[in-house]
Amino acid sequence: MKRWVLLSAFLSIASASMARVVITTVEYKQGDTVCQGYLSYDDSISGRRPAILIVHDWMGVSDYQKMRAEQLATLGYVALAADVYGKGVRPANRDEASAQAGKYYKDRPLYRARVRAGLDYLAAQPQADPSRLAAIGYCFGGAGALELARSGAPLKAVVTFHGSLATPDTADAKNIKAKVLVLHGADDPFVKQDEVRAFMDEMRSGHVDWQVVQYSGAVHSFTDKRAGNDNSKGAAYNAEADRRSWRAMRDFFEETLGP
Repeated sequence: MKRWVLLSAFLSIASASMARVVITTVEYKQGDTVCQGYLSYDDSISGRRPAILIVHDWMGVSDYQKMRAEQLATLGYVALAADVYGKGVRPANRDEASAQAGKYYKDRPLYRARVRAGLDYLAAQPQADPSRLAAIGYCFGGAGALELARSGAPLKAVVTFHGSLATPDTADAKNIKAKVLVLHGADDPFVKQDEVRAFMDEMRSGHVDWQVVQYSGAVHSFTDKRAGNDNSKGAAYNAEADRRSWRAMRDFFEETLGP
């Protein structure tokens, strides 16, 4: 028995050492706009695998989304940290971020088109299985992932982390093909409980397969260490909610995307 345990441990370590996560900067276009993001996958895996689109928060695509793409690649997915704003458009502060995000909140067709361009690029990659696509989003990106689903995109799963849930046309929920998982801070002052309830009513009306999980003591941006740890500011990192939400996403993907 002892030899078997040691052999199993050795094989696990050897298997992990053989994995090689690749992450590359990529460019693609939506109309005349060049977008620049990060593509990540484990090149020790042969064949096509489920593909995950990551939609960034209001600060634009950054090392944070790059890190999440790498994490997903280690789990066996191919992931694209997509770029909504366009190449070189990276807000330097909250005011610039608010201006950029506001542009897309006001123009949902443009927002959907920009996110869809990332999905189409991802689905065309040789590592991606176009029949097993998913989208995740953080804050502003949560809205983007949901708008992509509301547009009728061929997604199997959508996950939002502390994302905006409102939409101008709730009737578009009828177009959603994906199962939806919302991971939300129960004390989020920016996405209030009225918005959460309205979202659930929207999902019911659209006959969507949905789940909403709320984490006690968590506010906005609970997965992001850049937010600090002061809940009184309305946005703060919460290690427990971060861990639990990532685990919930993994379980959800196993259910919706398969191994």
